Amino acid sequence: MGTVDGMLRTIKIESRLTQGFTGRSALRPEVIGAMGRVPREEFVPEHLKPRAYANHPLSIGNGQTISQPFIVALMTDLLNPAPNDIVLEVGAGSGYQAAILSLLVKQVYALEIISSLAGAASLRLQKLGYDNVELRHGDGHRGWPEHAPFDGIIVAAAAPYVPPSLKKQLKPGGRIVIPIGYPDTPQELQVLEKDRNGKFTARDILSVSFVPLTGDE
Repeated sequence: MGTVDGMLRTIKIESRLTQGFTGRSALRPEVIGAMGRVPREEFVPEHLKPRAYANHPLSIGNGQTISQPFIVALMTDLLNPAPNDIVLEVGAGSGYQAAILSLLVKQVYALEIISSLAGAASLRLQKLGYDNVELRHGDGHRGWPEHAPFDGIIVAAAAPYVPPSLKKQLKPGGRIVIPIGYPDTPQELQVLEKDRNGKFTARDILSVSFVPLTGDE
């Protein structure tokens, strides 16, 4: 059975091994701290709890997965969250990424397109006391305009391009972290930054493999 300490050691090793791609040999202490505080076993199905802290994705049903710990930590670090930030997560799944973010920012809004997953994740987060997370069933392509603009947006599903609504709902100076690509083809984790004039710059970080972002384009 994996442990929290083992997971954190693996994240640190993976950070060093991938620094040639990511440009960082270590993730911020605040991110590592958040990864250590969230009980990952609460976000996976009962029969997978013994494998919760292993560094690979796990099925959460409905053809969806919870991302491997290193990728969750890396995407969180790339978002560069700050304590007063309001962030949006697209593709909430079981709610694990939202829980990590909740420890680092002021407010998390999270969307999940599969209603059964959204309902279960919302109840789970409430039960575990993550009171600064609001999670609902919704199409991530459309974002959450009622709470925009966001300081950061993290997308836990791959799309061939960044949905225009998400770009519109990002504050100047903010970041979007998203896997770009099609299912069963090479995907690149990208970071997009929006300047004060609304212009975006993008950079590829690392090859990844995510389930597709579904919904209306």
